[in-house]
Amino acid sequence: MCGIVGFVGNRGASSLLVEGLSKLEYRGYDSAGVAIIEDGEVKVKKCKGRLVNLEERLNKEPISGTIGIGHTRWATHGEPSDVNSHPHTNSEVTISVVHNGIIENYLKLREWLTSKGYTFHSETDTEVIPNLVDYYYEGDLVEAVMKATSKMEGSYAIGVICKNEPNKLVAVRKDSPLIVGLGKDEFFIASDIPAVLNHTRDVYFLEDKEFVVITRDGVTLLNEDGEKVDKEVFHVTWNADAAEKGGYEDFMLKEIHEQPKAIKDTMTSRIGMDHSISIDKINISREQLDNIDRVYIVACGTAYNAGIVGKYVIEKLAKIPVEVDIASEFRYRDPLITEKTLIIVVSQSGETADTLAVLRDGKKKGARVLAITNVVGSSVSREANDVLYTWAGPEIAVASTKAYVTQLIAMYILGLYFAELKGTLTKEQIDEIKKEMLTLPNKAEEVLKHKETLQKFASKTYMERDMFFLGRGLDFAVSTEGSLKLKEISYIHSEAYAGGELKHGTIALIEPGTVVIATVTQESLSDKMMSNVKEVVTRGAKVMAIAFEGDEDVHKSVDSVIYIPRTHELLAPVLSVIPLQLIAYYMAKQKGCDVDKPRNLAKSVTVE
Repeated sequence: MCGIVGFVGNRGASSLLVEGLSKLEYRGYDSAGVAIIEDGEVKVKKCKGRLVNLEERLNKEPISGTIGIGHTRWATHGEPSDVNSHPHTNSEVTISVVHNGIIENYLKLREWLTSKGYTFHSETDTEVIPNLVDYYYEGDLVEAVMKATSKMEGSYAIGVICKNEPNKLVAVRKDSPLIVGLGKDEFFIASDIPAVLNHTRDVYFLEDKEFVVITRDGVTLLNEDGEKVDKEVFHVTWNADAAEKGGYEDFMLKEIHEQPKAIKDTMTSRIGMDHSISIDKINISREQLDNIDRVYIVACGTAYNAGIVGKYVIEKLAKIPVEVDIASEFRYRDPLITEKTLIIVVSQSGETADTLAVLRDGKKKGARVLAITNVVGSSVSREANDVLYTWAGPEIAVASTKAYVTQLIAMYILGLYFAELKGTLTKEQIDEIKKEMLTLPNKAEEVLKHKETLQKFASKTYMERDMFFLGRGLDFAVSTEGSLKLKEISYIHSEAYAGGELKHGTIALIEPGTVVIATVTQESLSDKMMSNVKEVVTRGAKVMAIAFEGDEDVHKSVDSVIYIPRTHELLAPVLSVIPLQLIAYYMAKQKGCDVDKPRNLAKSVTVE
C-alpha cells in the first residue's frame, strides 16, 4: 500500500528520493521520510502528513549523502505519527529499513527480539525488520537480510541500508511490487515505474523472494539461495509527462479527459472491421473454451464494478455462465474451482493483494486464470495464464476513472472474442458491435462537453448528506461505480440500487428533497425504469437522469437530464459513467476535498 524508493549513485540522494516519493504519494500520504548515509552515519528525517512536510524539514535540515531510501506511508499498524513513520532503524541507528506490506508474525518476532534485549519505539510491524537484520548481522548485510526475511511471514518489499556498509543498498520483495531502475552510473529501487522515469527507462521487475544488491559499481540479482539471477531489462516506452498534470487542476480531471484516448488505445489492433478479434497474450482454443463450464470474474473496488458489467456482456455475447465476486470474499469462501473453471482477475495495478491470492489459489486448483491489468510486468500479468492489457497509461489519482472504462472495453473484447470462438453470434452481429465500439472515443469526447451543466448541478447539491443512484441491468452496474466515486472523493454517503428493488424496502429512504441520479440507457428496460423514477418523484425526490439523446420522455419526468450520444445499449456504460465521474469530481471540489488523494485511501491495495 505504501511507496518505497532507494538511490545509489554520485548525486545527492535527498532531492532524488523526494522526487521519487512525489510520484508515489498516490500509494499513501499519512507520512513520509528518508534515511541517507552521510559522513558514515545513517541520518533519518521523517514527518507525519503529506510529503511537503518532509520537504520543508529537509530544506531546514539538509542531508548530503549519495545513498539512501525513502518511504510514503498508508498506515496499517500504528496511527499516522512521526514515530510510526518510516524509515525505521535499530536502536543504534546503524541499520535503516523502508517497507511496503504487512509482517503478519511481527508480534511474535517483537516478543522474541525483546527477550534478546532489543527495544521498540513505534506501534508498527515494520520496526521488527531493522532489529531482526541487526540480530543476524555479522559483517554481511546481504546475508543478514536473507536470514531476517526467512523468519518473516506476510508481504513485503523492503530496502535496507547499513552504516557499516555505506555504499550498499539491499532490497527484496515478496507479494509487494518492487522494480529496479538502471541509470548511467546510478541505480534506483521503487514501488512503481513513475518514481524513476525522469532518470531511466530501463528497469528490472523483481519476482517474489528475489534480492537485489546495489552499489555504485552495479546491480546484482540473487534468489533466496544466494544464487545469481539473470533477468531481461524492460524498456519503458511511455513518456514521463504522461504521469504529470498537463495543465489540469487535478490528476483526476486530467484522467477523466484522457478517457477517449484510453478507449481508443485499448481497442487499437484488437477491434477492426477488417479482421477478427485479435488478442496477443491470449491463446484459448474453441475446444478449451467449450470445456469451460463456469467463469468467475474476481476483483476489488472499481475493478469489481467493471466485472459486474463483464458478467452481463460475456453471458449475453458468449452464452457462458459468469459469477462476479469480491476478491477478499471469494478467496475465503471455498469456491467451486475445477480444471473447467476460467477465472478472470481484474486489477489496475496488477498488485492487488486479495486479487493476487485468488489468482494463485485458482491456479493451484487447476483453473485457467486470465488477467486484465493496466501494468505491464505486474505480478498478475506475470503469473496469469493469459493477459489482456488495458492501455490506460499511468493513472495517478486514487479514484479510478480511465482504468474503469478501459476495463469495460476489455470485457467487450473478451465477450466478442469468446463469441467468435463459440459461434454464438453471427458475423453481422459482431460487426455491428465492433462498428459501434469504434465510435466510442468520439462519443466520449461529446459527453465531456457537458461539464458546465454538471458543475451547476454540483454547486446546488454538494451539501447533501445522502444521495442515491438508480438503474436496471447495465445501468445498475454503472450506478454502482457512480456511487463509489461519489463516496470515495466527496465523502457523501451514497448507495446504488437496482430499480426493481425499490419497493422491497429501500424506497423507505426517499423523502422530500432526496437527490437521486437515475441512469436510463437500457431501452428494453426503459419503461420499467421510468416507473421506478416516478415512484421516487412522487415521494419528493429531486432526480437527475442520464439518458440517450432524443429520449424526451425522460425529460418530462425528472428535474434535469444529461443526454449522451446514442450507441448500442450494451456499450452504454462506457459513456454513461463519464457524467457520474464528473458529478463526483465537482461535488468534491465544491466541498474543498482533495480529489486526487481522498482520506484513508491509497491507489494500490497491496496488503490484505
